[in-house]
Amino acid sequence: MNPDTAHLLDIESRSDAFHRRVLDLAAELREDAVPWRQARAGRLLVNLFYEPSTRTRVSFEIAALRLGMRVVNIAAADSSVKKGETLMDTFNTLQAMSPDVVVVRHPDNGALAPLAEAAWPGVHLVNAGDGSRAHPTQALLDALTMRSHFERLDALRVVVAGDLHHSRVTRSGVALMKKLGVGEIRLCAPSGLEAGPRVSEGTRGFDSLDEALDGADVVMMLRIQHERLAGMAVPDGESYHRRWGLTTERLKRAAPGCIVMHPGPMNRGVEIASEVADGPQSVILEQVANGVLTRMAVIHTLLDD
Repeated sequence: MNPDTAHLLDIESRSDAFHRRVLDLAAELREDAVPWRQARAGRLLVNLFYEPSTRTRVSFEIAALRLGMRVVNIAAADSSVKKGETLMDTFNTLQAMSPDVVVVRHPDNGALAPLAEAAWPGVHLVNAGDGSRAHPTQALLDALTMRSHFERLDALRVVVAGDLHHSRVTRSGVALMKKLGVGEIRLCAPSGLEAGPRVSEGTRGFDSLDEALDGADVVMMLRIQHERLAGMAVPDGESYHRRWGLTTERLKRAAPGCIVMHPGPMNRGVEIASEVADGPQSVILEQVANGVLTRMAVIHTLLDD
């Protein structure tokens, strides 16, 4: 099986046509998902998560169930991983049980690449986040959310702000926005948390959130990835919020109709104020709902290939 077409490992390895196909189907599902219920009845999806997750794991489960699939959830903490089993041995054990889709979240960058090479015919891998490298379904659901609010992506000014350096959401999101032709991508981060040169290429960089917000149509706020900082010093929450937090006052600098996004989990009072997260411009819960639709579309599309 060709790992470039059988799986969804990252944004870069799939064609623009694949991404547009997924987004179009997700938009169709948003209008009426009923005809798609039971569309994949009898198929099996396995969630294999080596890191904690609420939104991603549950939305994959709900997406599969709405397609009529059976679902098995495996947390590494409750598996033979605790006895020293390798990721490859765990994956091979699972694929010997004939799943159709295996969704994997893992703390190591590139952890899914060898699994894709070893996958048997009929087994499709989906990356639910590997280290700080990629989170393709998050990028797709965010694009779906933007498409539902704006007719033309090429006219948008999108701000992505926060800990960009350790964020797989940034890497996948920026890669997809470039593929979809988003007009202007603005990256804003504190010193030491900036995106790398490959991600930053073709974007505008800012070291001031206030300046980045001027005239913005979309603002994506990201939390500090404390679990990946490895001892790096960062300001305390209150200090960070004063300079880098999205507040009601700061949001006034954005364009009328600007939407506020966050992939979660949020740290309220740090990167985003509660009045913004719960305010009229927030589409954070819409992102969650779109996550189910997008993952339904990804699963259905992969099983078609």
